[in-house]
Amino acid sequence: MEKIVQAKETLNQVIYGKEEVVDLLFIALLSQGHVLLESVPGTGKTKLAKSFAKVIDGNFNRVQFTPDVLPSDVTGIRFFNPKTQEFELRIGPVVSNVLLADEINRATPKTQSSLLEVMEEYQSTIDGETIKVEPPFIVLATQNPVESNYGTFPLPEAQLDRFLFKIDLGYPAKEEEKKILHTYRTSDPYNEIYASLTLDDIREFQQQIKQVSISDVVSDYLLGLIHQSREHSEVELGISPRGMLALMRAAQARAYLQGRDFVTPEDIKQLAPYVFEHRLILTMEGSIKKTAQQVVDEIMKAVPVPVEEGAVSK
Repeated sequence: MEKIVQAKETLNQVIYGKEEVVDLLFIALLSQGHVLLESVPGTGKTKLAKSFAKVIDGNFNRVQFTPDVLPSDVTGIRFFNPKTQEFELRIGPVVSNVLLADEINRATPKTQSSLLEVMEEYQSTIDGETIKVEPPFIVLATQNPVESNYGTFPLPEAQLDRFLFKIDLGYPAKEEEKKILHTYRTSDPYNEIYASLTLDDIREFQQQIKQVSISDVVSDYLLGLIHQSREHSEVELGISPRGMLALMRAAQARAYLQGRDFVTPEDIKQLAPYVFEHRLILTMEGSIKKTAQQVVDEIMKAVPVPVEEGAVSK
């Protein structure tokens, strides 16, 4: 745990005022989930992804998505080498530990879908040959909401459902921006980052979080939120079983990172909005009246939070 604390402190010295975001990234990493980062340009999305890869000593690859990027540019391709007169396999950037899918909503739906297999199954199929992607593996995708109607393609439901969290970075506070000005005036702290973790450490942590217990009371609370999302009058498509399992695993990771061997209702309550918002598909009438965030707030309020003492299971 000391190593993770150290890694978080290092990242917080590069990206100011984003302590909660950094926590969520480590929760996603340990629960083998992926993260969609959404914010206006220039708020540090790319810098955060590169710094995250560096601090975990992971292999980092980046794909800058544009409408002309092909699926083979992401997964790889088998091409004919005229020198050897043989077909050779060129593996794409998906084979990495941290894949930055920059401006993912600029890619066409066909190219976006090239990530579905690797995000879910940790493998990529190229001309019938399956290439394994060894864990840890995490996709950090970015998109700029202000450009959603200009040369972009909204992510389909199947793609969104494979992201554990959707996080809005937002602008830093005034005091945080003052620190940024002071720090970056003379140097870039990214150059001072060193690896605080090894890939073996992360693989071990990923196995250990599965031992974190969840009591029946907490399970019922989680299920209550899931079913409320499906029964809400302004929701057309609620949280899927994949989303349910993602929330459970994320809650286990949060408990583990806080030094507990059991999940509390607070773990579920704090993480559910990040898991729910991008997965909910509102009805036409609902989308006119409310945002997905407002509907998530209503879902959270509709399900009573159980008394924590009764939820603890050793």
